[in-house]
Amino acid sequence: MRILLIEDNEKLARIMATALREQGHALDRSSDGVDGLHLALSEPYDLLIVDLGLPELSGLEVLRRVRADGTRDVPILVVTARDSVEDRVRGLDSGADDYLVKPFAVAELLARVRALLRRGSGSADAVLKVGETELDPARRRVRHAGEPVELSPREFSLLEYFMRRPGVVLSRSMILEHVWDYRSEILSNVIDVHVRRIRKKLGDPAGERTILTRRGMGYCFGQEEP
Repeated sequence: MRILLIEDNEKLARIMATALREQGHALDRSSDGVDGLHLALSEPYDLLIVDLGLPELSGLEVLRRVRADGTRDVPILVVTARDSVEDRVRGLDSGADDYLVKPFAVAELLARVRALLRRGSGSADAVLKVGETELDPARRRVRHAGEPVELSPREFSLLEYFMRRPGVVLSRSMILEHVWDYRSEILSNVIDVHVRRIRKKLGDPAGERTILTRRGMGYCFGQEEP
């Protein structure tokens, strides 16, 4: 999933970014409210993580402006040192979906991210199941036809993106926007290469049962929705 982190504490931002990328997420970073708001309103993120104490433009104002844009219903996690009830209420009323007080454990951050991504995708299930394939985002495990499947972090992220949208044809541009971040060196055939690897590991090299090719359109996991 593609996440935008807006945090001006460089040390904390590096820790959070490393943890999220290790989970296979594509991550973009911003250190001030103006730049963060621009990115939030111009790119298709699956989740925003916003610090309230930002320079240039406050985190609360970023929340308000994102929510005022009717096209953005992206889940938002607030991270802040402000721990009073009033601050929490203000953040939630401004558009946050969840609130995490600093200092926090990385494990809790990742758990809240998983919960918000499930909510944002419309899936309440902790384990995704499509056909014979099961994917557990929390444990980073995949099983197909009852057998464990070993995937690289990027392969896992790509498969998760497909499985959160079963039966939906996803174009190459959509896949790149959600699975690869700006830091990535993207080759023209990178998606095709990763799809072939996943199919092979799922025992479906021809793509007849898992990731289906829709020529001129993209890929979808499972049969298309009517």
